[in-house]
Amino acid sequence: MKDIEQLYSDMLSDFAARTGMEVSTGGDLSARLYAVAAQLYALYAQAEWVNRQCFPQTAQGEYLDRHAQLRALERKQAACARGMVSFFGDADGDAERVIPAGTVCMTTGLVRFETTSEGVLAAGETQVELPVRAMEPGSAGNVRAGSITTLAAAPVGITGCINNAPLTSGADAEEDEALRQRILDSFRRLPNGANAAFYEREALAIEGVAAATALPRSRGVGTVDVVVAAPGGMPEQALLDRVQAHFEQCREIAVDVRAVAPEAVNVNVTVCVACRQPDVVFPQVEKAVRGWFLGQRLGQSVLLAQLTSLVFGVDGVENCVVIAPQTDLTLTKGQLPVLETVTVEGME
Repeated sequence: MKDIEQLYSDMLSDFAARTGMEVSTGGDLSARLYAVAAQLYALYAQAEWVNRQCFPQTAQGEYLDRHAQLRALERKQAACARGMVSFFGDADGDAERVIPAGTVCMTTGLVRFETTSEGVLAAGETQVELPVRAMEPGSAGNVRAGSITTLAAAPVGITGCINNAPLTSGADAEEDEALRQRILDSFRRLPNGANAAFYEREALAIEGVAAATALPRSRGVGTVDVVVAAPGGMPEQALLDRVQAHFEQCREIAVDVRAVAPEAVNVNVTVCVACRQPDVVFPQVEKAVRGWFLGQRLGQSVLLAQLTSLVFGVDGVENCVVIAPQTDLTLTKGQLPVLETVTVEGME
């Protein structure tokens, strides 16, 4: 697309060719022609923008959402992380201690969570476990076990809290590229109500499903297993129940459809890193590795080249070597790589 200067130059040349006169720089006609060139440039830019929004390959934002609607798809919204937190009190308490719904607890990084139901710490008991959810939707609510340790305002008789298991169900709103991929896949693999593409598309449309793959005839003729993964990795039973209920309504006649969790393949990662500020860089490397092992990796192999590139891309890393795993891990469609441990060491 021509810029304003090119358009203005073309207009001067055309004027000279048609009239035999030159337009003087700084004159009234020169200013008028430059203003017209600016308006033409704006029209060119608008036309180019409209052209991009006409096709799912280049559309953005709400216009990409409209392409998705034409394929019976919707952008996935951000989801709050959910899990369980244990609340502590003194064993010598002689009365019940009530923990109201909405009690706020947080991590040292000030990621806040609230209880979703009221709980009671019975007299003589030292702890009670209650369900919580992140107060802000998104992947920031996915925290490791032992991260939630502070109460914003402790209820009477409650002295502390901790999450004994990680919270992994938080998810950011679906980005344009992920939605675009689903739209284009709906053209490449046309669902017909019976093929694998149909089952995978239906599963991916359910809130909380990050990845899905259909395994036909997994339990014999007339059976389909739909393997689903959550944003944080392994799905909870509640998510599997929602997927199962959905397919009970839309499955083929006489087909036994079952929503199942993937087979977890535990991965232990050890990397050696050369950097100038280990106290700053090592936690960032660990965060990057943990953020890579998400539910979207369902059925995808763990390649050493990818891990090396991931670590090397962390700001401050000057060199790195992946010690474990020692070789590439090849996964099948129904398997999910699950990070068990990550160790970051200095390079000698």
